[in-house]
Amino acid sequence: MIAPTVAFILALVLALALTPLVRALAHRVGAVDDPDASHRKIHQRSIPRMGGLAIVVAFFVPLAGLLVVDSEVGRYFAKDATKVMGLFAGGLVIALLGVYDDIKGANAPKKFIVQFAVALAMYLLGFRIGGLSTPFGFAIDLGIFDLPVTLLWIVGVINAMNLIDGLDGLASGIAFFAALTTLVVAALNGNVLMILFMATTLGAVLGFLFYNFNPASIFMGDTGSMFLGFVMAVTAVQTNTKGAATVAMLTPVLALGLPIMDTFLAMLRRYLRGRSMFQADREHVHHKLLGAGLSQRGAVLVMYALSLVLGLAAVAVTVTKGLQMALVLSASLVAVALFMRKLGYLSPAQFRRDREAALEERRYNLDVRRAVREVRRALRVVTTIDDAWRAVTALCEALSVYMVELRLQGIGAASGEEARSFVWQSSVAPAKRPFAARFELAPERGGGKIMLDLTWADGRAEMTAYDEYAVGATADELAAACSRLWPTAATGRVVALRARRVR
Repeated sequence: MIAPTVAFILALVLALALTPLVRALAHRVGAVDDPDASHRKIHQRSIPRMGGLAIVVAFFVPLAGLLVVDSEVGRYFAKDATKVMGLFAGGLVIALLGVYDDIKGANAPKKFIVQFAVALAMYLLGFRIGGLSTPFGFAIDLGIFDLPVTLLWIVGVINAMNLIDGLDGLASGIAFFAALTTLVVAALNGNVLMILFMATTLGAVLGFLFYNFNPASIFMGDTGSMFLGFVMAVTAVQTNTKGAATVAMLTPVLALGLPIMDTFLAMLRRYLRGRSMFQADREHVHHKLLGAGLSQRGAVLVMYALSLVLGLAAVAVTVTKGLQMALVLSASLVAVALFMRKLGYLSPAQFRRDREAALEERRYNLDVRRAVREVRRALRVVTTIDDAWRAVTALCEALSVYMVELRLQGIGAASGEEARSFVWQSSVAPAKRPFAARFELAPERGGGKIMLDLTWADGRAEMTAYDEYAVGATADELAAACSRLWPTAATGRVVALRARRVR
């Protein structure tokens, strides 16, 4: 066990040393999480993201060193060199995608294309779920479904880790417990390579967690969350392989139970309410804990505790059979059910209230989604800023906005239209105290600024998640339209979208 211990220590030291350097780099390249960027933000000050870059380097360096050293470990690597290099290459691609997203921003379709491409490469290299072993002693052969199941598992875990990264130290802590669980299972199965991978993951995550635990001085960003999700998904398949293609999925599902459960609930919630699957909200499990009165640190510790319980259950499932395994699974399900009931997910009365509200919200959200699609299509073909303005006001009417103002500053300087302003106001008198939000957008090159001020008069205290999604998507298309109208002064896409609440 000398090599895993050395790998753990090296990864830990590297993460501790590199994270402050990555923090400075994130500030320099503009990879900073602004609390005014969304009403969903919990932190109160700008914090650099992209901290996952330190985790990535701390993970790769010790393993790369062992790969080239003439030792017993090096021979293990050489024996399965294709899979080792494939995991390295796949992890590097996912990490680069995360870096790009943290700095520039990548939309969901682009991220999914890269993630599925990497997952397909892993499948072709042998990381596949060809069958599923069951607690009853027999295996289920997936046949032609092995490809989609493998792809969905890898891409699903990548995004599950990304979705749960919402509080200081939450995603890194859950990744730590999941990696610890996988390490123990790998040790029980005698899988040397997976022991090394998980020992290095533990060291890298623990070193980063020193800076990421509440109050965090840096976030891991998509660089870290997607990379850790990829590593956990692929190593879980390899660690729990029982035969040539049969995988015991109970163990990794339990080990990653929290992010998987949170992702499933998010998808169900968004579908029932007619929201886009890619639209973020403030109704994840950790938000529920905060709503119950816990502090950030308290909510994270509760989720750490549940992750530990699920990890112990995953190990127990690995070493038990028959009735004992059934008892472990039952106890795990009861623990999860009690936790969800405590948060209000399984309350019948709450379900009835939520169902009625969800039906009404679903109708509104579907109407808004149709309006957003129509407005964005119109913005892609406009030939004048006046046409663009008419498209924006059409969306504002769908959102029941009371007043909207569009101001362009320094956008069309080269064409003599340096500043323009447009104002639209509803004919319906305001019924309640107004609430205003400002979206500030900047083209990638050429300078200038686009400011979109919206005012509601329905008594709200903040923007709803769906209103923010609708305006944000439209504003992004608006900036692109301005870039086409004035190519000499404004080219590229939006690099900043900030909603600042104005009371």
